[in-house]
Amino acid sequence: MPGRLARCAAATAVLLPLLTAGSPAAGSARAGDGSLQESFAAAARQYGVPEGVLLGVAYLESRWDAHGGAPSVAGGYGPMHLTDLRTAAAGDGGHGKPGGRGAQTVQRAARLSGIPAARLRTDPGANVRGGAALLADHGRRLGAGRDDGADGWYAAVAAYAQAPDAATARVFADEVYAVLRAGARRTTDSGETVTLPADAAARLAAARTSRAAAAPAGLRAAPAEAECPRELACEWLPAPYEVYEGKDGKPDYGNHDKARRPHDQRIRYIVVHDTEGGYDGTVQAVQDPESVSWHYTLRSSDGHVAQHVRTSDVAWHAGNWQVNAQSIGLEHEAWLTDPAAWFTEAMYRSSARLVRRLAHDYDVPLNRHHIIGHDNVPARDPEHVPGMHTDPGPFWDWAHYFDLLGAPLEPAAQTDGRIVTIRPDYASHRPAYTACTKDAAAPCPPHGSGAVRLHTRPAAGAPLVRDPGLHGTAPSSTGVNDTGARASTGQQFAVAGRSGDWTAIWYLGRKAWFHNPAAAPTAIGDDGATLTPRPGAGPVRVYGRALPEASAYPEGIEPERSEPLPYELRPGQRYVVGDTLPGEHFHAAGPTDEAGAASRVVRGRTLWHQIQVGHRIGYVKAADVTVERPRSGGQPNV
Repeated sequence: MPGRLARCAAATAVLLPLLTAGSPAAGSARAGDGSLQESFAAAARQYGVPEGVLLGVAYLESRWDAHGGAPSVAGGYGPMHLTDLRTAAAGDGGHGKPGGRGAQTVQRAARLSGIPAARLRTDPGANVRGGAALLADHGRRLGAGRDDGADGWYAAVAAYAQAPDAATARVFADEVYAVLRAGARRTTDSGETVTLPADAAARLAAARTSRAAAAPAGLRAAPAEAECPRELACEWLPAPYEVYEGKDGKPDYGNHDKARRPHDQRIRYIVVHDTEGGYDGTVQAVQDPESVSWHYTLRSSDGHVAQHVRTSDVAWHAGNWQVNAQSIGLEHEAWLTDPAAWFTEAMYRSSARLVRRLAHDYDVPLNRHHIIGHDNVPARDPEHVPGMHTDPGPFWDWAHYFDLLGAPLEPAAQTDGRIVTIRPDYASHRPAYTACTKDAAAPCPPHGSGAVRLHTRPAAGAPLVRDPGLHGTAPSSTGVNDTGARASTGQQFAVAGRSGDWTAIWYLGRKAWFHNPAAAPTAIGDDGATLTPRPGAGPVRVYGRALPEASAYPEGIEPERSEPLPYELRPGQRYVVGDTLPGEHFHAAGPTDEAGAASRVVRGRTLWHQIQVGHRIGYVKAADVTVERPRSGGQPNV
């Protein structure tokens, strides 16, 4: 249906190994040298809670960050995420009313600790003490004692979550205990290093006996209809598949399509989105038949998951019909310009657990060629390049996400230097961005980023490379939503040159330089297959869809026309091969079609290679290029 296509174009059992950056060996919990580490130790002694449990709770709540005293979307403050919804709402920055867990834990912690609420919100050390007092109070109520080990505090940890249901409380506690078992070490946003030693004695199995005390009366478990790992708190909030009267008075339908994936078509991608709005409004929108759709929504405050479309069906989420047909879409409650408030550890972990299971079930490789952001989805034609979405943006922590997926981004064991994977240190890498507010020239608050900026020459003052589809002949900008000169963590590119502390890659048909000093590298050496234009082929056109040839379409189905994007690969240039696939088109027959019409996948003989052409992926015809295998024998995914 034309209405459906227009909306689509405009739209936006494996146990997860919970890896942490640099998990330390067992040792003293006071191994760090910062005052925040000592604050945890002192608070644990004062209130009689296990120091590791206190550190684990704070890691789940904030990864030990204080965010400069700013609240999260749930109205939480400081490393212990003490909530004060009224104060957070009064200082709202324009991204909607905080949607917290309902409890005013700052006030409760103030009563228990004697520390003023204002200090609990702004002083990280005081915040830790207030959180310890609150955790100790839960422990007293639920039978945990000063001398109990970590296992005895499971129910108190679950209660600390202030979760709206028992399943979400259980997930929070399970994740805390997973961190306790793995250990963690991290440099916080204030520059302090905090260490939580691994604790093999924190046995989750023994702690499960405490769950009855952790489950508030009257709360229901997640319904069985949701397709989620059992370790997550999920619910089924279905998107409608129904007919309605369109704006032209003719029948139209929404808001997704029935299919039989993977039986009729392979699922190749999992697409990470952010909602650019609150959770409640997002799940209401997806239940509107005149809206677009996606498969899952994840809540920022606690990682709760709602499923809306069956994974076998096609949701309308990516702005590219072929990607829709071959993907599963996850919306994360967030504004990309305010990552400290919205990109929570709870949401990262729930998302990673879900993606790990989906990737296992549908054989989706855990790499950035297949786990992509909405900002990596190509436009279907030149006209739609400027309008493609830019979420989850440069502040999404892809390195941490892949650690949680159990597929950490590490240097290849063998490499000949032909390929790099973008991999800056997220916490310390803070390129300047603008336009996080309505003032396009205003600088964004400094924040860690997984993206590197690309220049026309190996110099910081050189102009940024241009994206002819976005900007024509003008250079790209530092705007937070400008993807024209950006390479993101996990993306792979062929090396085009090196000069001092700078590395050049082939990007959008030209050399693009990024700062990559040996003392603080922003990329790692990697291996893989690359392609280059076939001798005599001339410039190779790049497409946003890998479609079948016209002769493959049966009678009654009008062939889709491939229109090249404004990018060319020239002889001598090389690009990394991310996948090899046949030309495919999913022809959807909805409820408004004639009786007897059926959806089907049109599959041709034309082979395509998926490449990392710029910040977004693209497709080139296999007949136009030559694939070069790495010396170690690696192969592209076929």
